This record gives sequence, structure tokens and C-alpha cells, in this order.
Amino acid sequence: MPAMIAVYPGSFDPVTRGHIDIIERALRLFDRVIVAVSNNYAKKHLFTVQERVGMIRESVSGLDRAEVGSFSGLLVDYLKSKKARVVIRGLRVISDMDYEFQMAAMNRRLYRDVETVFLMPDEQHTYLSSSMVKEVARMGIAVKPFVTAPVEKALRSKFRAAAR
Repeated sequence: MPAMIAVYPGSFDPVTRGHIDIIERALRLFDRVIVAVSNNYAKKHLFTVQERVGMIRESVSGLDRAEVGSFSGLLVDYLKSKKARVVIRGLRVISDMDYEFQMAAMNRRLYRDVETVFLMPDEQHTYLSSSMVKEVARMGIAVKPFVTAPVEKALRSKFRAAAR
């Protein structure tokens, strides 16, 4: 039987403990999980794609079946290039569902073999978003409970540089 490969796409700007929780949950279900950082030029990101990939790699270094990559363009093209047919999406709150349902339907329309699996993070992470973490960090408040050490360091460095 071929390995079951799942792709967990997102901007991860930055990756949070909620994202890590979803990766760990996905690894319980799939042989390999590829965390795919989207290179969406329409969005204004705090971190470059390379910085985001690096932070995620450091954050998942102990998870041997987790890989990290990046893509631009259509997710379905990336899935095909990786021979993956499963998309992992995290659902924090019910308001996420409308957008996620639309994306899952469009991906299936573009790539008939794709399935989207929705995973809920541990309840301690349901309120957590990258936007909130950036806002808290921008105010100089410690974000250690929300992110891994490499991400905390990168946020401190980014906002220290911006304050100069």
C-alpha cells in the first residue's frame, strides 16, 4: 500500500502552537505530513517565505515524518507534484467553516481525487491565530505560551528591528 501523504497548507505567518498541534494530530493519521507554506504575493506577510519555512522546520524538528516546503500557485498543482491526495485544514471556530468549505469544494473541483480532512486543535489553542500572536508580540508582550522558542526569538528580533 502506498504511503498516505497529507499536505497542511497555510501562510503560517508565524507558525503557532495551534498549528503544531494540528501537525501532530495529522501525523497520527497519515504516514507523512508536508507543511506547505504558501507564497501568496497578494498578502502582506511579516516574515518571508524562507523565514517561515525555517521557523517551521525548527519547530517540527522532532517530528520525523513531518516535512516543510513552500509553494506558489494552485494548491492542487502542489498536491499533484507531491503525489498527495489529502489536504489538512485546522478548524478553530465555527466561523472558519464557511471559507474552508468553499476552498475544499474548489480544490475537489480542480482535482477530483483530493480529500480535505478537518482537524480541531486542542481547546487551549482554539482562540489562537497568527494575527493575534503578531499583535501581542508587537506590543512587547511575551508570546512564549503561544509559539515555539524559534518563533518567539524571530518575533522579538523582527519587532526590535522595526522599532529602530
